[in-house]
Order: sequence, then C-alpha cells, then structure tokens
Amino acid sequence: MSQRRQLKVGSLARVEGEGALHIVISEGRVERAELNIYEPPRFFEAFLRGRAYTEPPDITSRICGICPVAYQTSACNALEQLCGVELDEPLADLRRLLYCGEWISSHALHMYLLHIPDFLGYPDAITLAADHRELVEQGLAVKKAGNSLLELLGGRAIHPINVKVGGFYSVPESADFALVAERLRHAHDLAVNTARKVAGFDFPDLELEYELLAATEPDRYAIDGGEVRTSTGMRFLAAEFPGHVVERQVPHSTALHATLDGRPYLTGPLARYTLNYQQLSPTARQIAAEIGLGHECRNPFRSILVRAVEVVYAIEEALRLIADYRRPPRAAVPVEPRAGTGHGVSEAPRGLLYHRYEVEEGIVRSATIIPPTSQNQAAIEDDLRQVVANNLDLDDAALTTLCERTIRNYDPCISCSAHFLNIDVVRR
Repeated sequence: MSQRRQLKVGSLARVEGEGALHIVISEGRVERAELNIYEPPRFFEAFLRGRAYTEPPDITSRICGICPVAYQTSACNALEQLCGVELDEPLADLRRLLYCGEWISSHALHMYLLHIPDFLGYPDAITLAADHRELVEQGLAVKKAGNSLLELLGGRAIHPINVKVGGFYSVPESADFALVAERLRHAHDLAVNTARKVAGFDFPDLELEYELLAATEPDRYAIDGGEVRTSTGMRFLAAEFPGHVVERQVPHSTALHATLDGRPYLTGPLARYTLNYQQLSPTARQIAAEIGLGHECRNPFRSILVRAVEVVYAIEEALRLIADYRRPPRAAVPVEPRAGTGHGVSEAPRGLLYHRYEVEEGIVRSATIIPPTSQNQAAIEDDLRQVVANNLDLDDAALTTLCERTIRNYDPCISCSAHFLNIDVVRR
C-alpha cells in the first residue's frame, strides 16, 4: 500500500520574517521540500531608483531591524568604490567597530533567544527563561553590550542614523567609550561561558558538501568588506560577483534563489569560519578548539558553536579598536558623485551581503541587493530533503520539529530576502 505523508508549518517560529514549510514524502522518498517565503516583496531596489547617491545607506538600513549596519556598510562600500573614495583609517576602524556591535547583538539574539530553546527542548525563550533565567539574562546582557556600540556610533540600535557615504555624521570622544567598554568586558566573560555551555548540546549528524562563499582579508577576520573567496579556491572582487552569482525566481517563494556558477552554495557562519579560521584572534581559536571545533565546520546544527566563537572574536575586536581609538579630525571624507557602477560586499551575521548601484548625474538609476538568506535558500531546501530522508522513522510531529530546527540553524532573515519579484504579464 502506498504511503504519502505531508508535513506543513503554516508560520515558522523563531525566525525573522514570515515563512512556511511544506514537505511531501511518497513511498519513502522526499518528493518535495520547500521553504515557502510568502512575505510580500518589499521593492527596496525600486525605491532606490531616482534617489540621490547619498541616500542608499539610510534607505536600505530599513530592510532589516536586526542587521541594518550590514546594509549600510555594503551600500557605502559600493558607492565609495564607484566614487573612488577611501576612508581615513580611523573612520574605517569606526565602521568596523560599529559592525562588531551588530554581530554581537544579532548573534546574541539568535543564540540565546531563538536557537538555544531548540537544543534544550523549549518552544520559546519565555518558557526557557522560567527554568534557565540566568542563561537568558546572560544573553540579554551580551546583546545589550552590542546595542551600546550601535547606539554610541550609530545614534540608535535599530536603523542607525549616523552612517553616511564617506564615514559618519559625527564621531565620539574617546571618553564616550568608557561605559561601552565596561559592558563589553563583562559580555566577553559571558560569551566564553556560553561557548562552553553550548558545546555540551546534542548535535544531529549532518555534513554539508556545498561550496562555501565568504569575504576574506589577509590579516584579519572579514567583517566589513574584503575579497570574495570560495572553498574551491576561487577568489574575486565584489565587482565580479554578478559574473558568478545568479538569482532566479521559484514558484513557491517571494525571495529569489541564488546559485554560484550554476550550483547551490552556502554563505554565513560556517563559510566564514571554515575559510577564515586562521584570521581569528588567538583567544577565539583557543575557545574553538576547547569546544570541539576544528579548522572547519560543515554541520549546520553546530553553527551555534561558530556563532559563539564569532561573538568572542567580535567583542575582543571591539575592545581592541576602542583601546586604539583617537578621535579623528573629520567625521567623513568628501565624496563627489561619479557616473558608473559600484559594487560592495560585507559579512552580515547571516552571510555575505552584496550591493550594486548604477549612478548617473548623482542619481541612482538601478540597484541590486542580494542578501544572505536568498543565497542560502536552495541549500536550506536541500538540507531539508536530506534531514527528512535520514529520519523517516520519526512520527510527523517529531519530523516537523526537526525540520524547523534545520531551518533555524541558518537564522534566516526572511524579510531581507523578500525584496524583489519578477512579474511577467502576457496579454492576449
């Protein structure tokens, strides 16, 4: 007798944005595995057309309330590259410091409030807090330390308003960092303890064979820019990104799917860590070794370990930049518009974020934004197929829960991904 099972989740919990899951199993084979992104397209690329070349950092930061600095930085990188501008070193350091704040805040949110409940068997962070109040409070303290950096340098933690093409509207005094540094030092101890705690979780077996893609820099862990590198040894500049990454529309999603030279690929913490392990700080590498991470990690369930290590690194990097800070003589370098096309990348907490702008007479004529979640969607669906195929002995409820966990491994930002939709109208 034929057996057909369907697993459906109408609205995924503990992810940013609105998405659903639909899996069909027939005769012991996964017939369909779809991450249904039904959140309406947000048309930010269309909003940017006709705007001044100075406006994308402010407009694109509204795409996401969790990783707005990533959007601001990729936008600035693209426009500064187009205009032939290089930031003064102190301003570049401040931009990296701001980005560290976002990494700390975003990773803490995902780890403590969205991901740890999966491993400890709780439906949400509120229920988790009833039994593990101290753990949740530690997470909030780490997130608060990251938010403090965002507020000081960005003007506010959500959708910062102090970032501009060429630098900042204003820069702080050295003394302004005293409280932030104190919070970061406290958060560092909490982050190290958390890394050790999550190392004791039970991780399902799943090894990914996808090609990995991340930004890379020769002398430091890539955060706010860099050259693009893949696990097959390919390297290219941001300007060459469209020659390798192509987006396509799929029927079940308002987000596009991306491929790298025609193949699914993976960006995000696993890719960053595997490609850039040697650029981590000595302490971060030491913690990675202590919690059982080697020089690479390809198990998405263990991505929480990588995020824990990245939080330790981001806090250390922030403290280093604060210790070296001297107030720069100017808050921004002058940026005069040029005609042409600019490309920029940076490493959002969830992975590589690419921006492209075509500018004419100081006006944006076209824009392309490729967020990490749309790049990872094809890989997420392949993971779901593999996870379901390997666990068909589970009942529907348990298998559905495991699938939701698989999706949350990626900390998908669905709102970020649902920014565009191709519509072909045929009239007869």
